Amino acid sequence: MELLLGFAIAALIAITGVGAGTLIAPLLILFLHVPVAEAVGTALAYSAAVKLVVVPVQIWRRQVEWRTLAVILATGIPGVAIGSLIFQRAAHNSANNLWLFLALGIMIAVSSAWHIFRHFRPAAEPAQRTNSPKWLAFVMLPIGAEVGFSSSGAGALGTLALLGLTPLDARRIVGTDLAFGLCLSLIGGTLHLQSAGLNSALLINLIVGGILGALVGTGLASRIPVRTMRLALSLWLFVMGIQLCWHALA
Repeated sequence: MELLLGFAIAALIAITGVGAGTLIAPLLILFLHVPVAEAVGTALAYSAAVKLVVVPVQIWRRQVEWRTLAVILATGIPGVAIGSLIFQRAAHNSANNLWLFLALGIMIAVSSAWHIFRHFRPAAEPAQRTNSPKWLAFVMLPIGAEVGFSSSGAGALGTLALLGLTPLDARRIVGTDLAFGLCLSLIGGTLHLQSAGLNSALLINLIVGGILGALVGTGLASRIPVRTMRLALSLWLFVMGIQLCWHALA
């Protein structure tokens, strides 16, 4: 089951570009009944493993804007450290599990809602966008904190910030955001590992399945209508986010 899950998630990431953290954490919690702390830590580590394969390709294609990446990492790294530490303190108190479920569900629902919104409203042309590095650095602090707290957000919210606050074209937004997500996943995963918030056996099985899934997904990406697939996946993630909230409240 774990190998199949790793395969399916990696294939979906390769086809749709939806973030690994947004996908893996709710699936681990709802279907494999993994504790919240282990699910978030494992999701961050799995996300880092997937992006370690993808980001070098983006660098080789010159789709990473290094100056912008430095700006967003300057505040994103402290943010992910803060979010990870807050999550660890909350996770070690079982009385906080309700709030962790609720917070994770809200973040996943918001992240997937952004993907749905973006599907129906095309992004502005680069020339129509502003270039505000100070505001970009400011908003990446809470985005980094969300990644550390829930493992999701670097893809959806990071892309939103780059779309609205930089004149980068679509290819460089994707490449820069993937590199940003890789750095945050490595740091957040390491912090969660130090607090035992990581299921190493589960992670290995996910990665083994994910290697084959990434290869299959890459081959299918040109044959499947990605836009439709991404919308369907975002709708499903939105439902899972609501389900996590319902689980907490019920």
